[in-house]
Amino acid sequence: MTPEPQRLQYLEAMGLTAWVARYALPNARPTPACDWELPEAPPPEPPGERLHALLDEAAKTPTVPREAPEPSPRERGQRPAGPGKARALLGGAPPEATPPAADPASDEAAVAPAEALHFTFQVACLEGRWLLLLPGEAAPERTHLALLANLLQAAGVPARALPPFEPFRWPLQEGLPVEAPLEEARQGVQAFVAGARRRGWLPERLLLFGHDEALGRVLTVADGRCPLLELPAWQGPSLAELAVSAEAKRALLPQLLAWGQAWQASAEERPGEG
Repeated sequence: MTPEPQRLQYLEAMGLTAWVARYALPNARPTPACDWELPEAPPPEPPGERLHALLDEAAKTPTVPREAPEPSPRERGQRPAGPGKARALLGGAPPEATPPAADPASDEAAVAPAEALHFTFQVACLEGRWLLLLPGEAAPERTHLALLANLLQAAGVPARALPPFEPFRWPLQEGLPVEAPLEEARQGVQAFVAGARRRGWLPERLLLFGHDEALGRVLTVADGRCPLLELPAWQGPSLAELAVSAEAKRALLPQLLAWGQAWQASAEERPGEG
């Protein structure tokens, strides 16, 4: 750190006036009293020549090396102003500096930033027990909701009424930096389901009607399981496809029987239900 007398000499040599507060600010801490060593009278040279002389004197003065504190990340990118920069301001040539080596990994990340996965689904929780997921931006139509209610009734799932569907969109906010798109999307879905548990959702099974590439990568439903949510899972045609395809309805009949058995078995395990 430059001593105060030497700093005042630098400022005076550059022709800058050192200002001192004349009045104390309200509630300000009092300035500690100390005795400064008065600098010698400046020689009658122009400010530029005097500054050069001070810089040369500072360069010749030996300094005791000491361990410097670790600079912060912000300070690493800022090179402190030294004698070379002062000479450049006065018309002199600054010493040549070796530019820092470029980091290929950081350059590649700056050129090609990661892009977040984009997907939207409509979700509801039947009796607080079964998650119903419908990929897509649009809310389910009345005809599709009626078809879903009929399918559950045919399966022997005695739900009093279908719960309202609510949308979930990822990413939650556009433009945020992304490092691991798939992992961050999975954490987002997990956080949503975990937050819904505080509203009374206790998911036991997942029914996914329809297909979406990005959502499929996140949920990875396979072999009757959803590893992300740690739930038994089923994925089949969308409600729009089931509404117009008799073949799709017939292929779903065996699954309806399995749904009814799973619902009944779960109800028997719950106290007060059966």
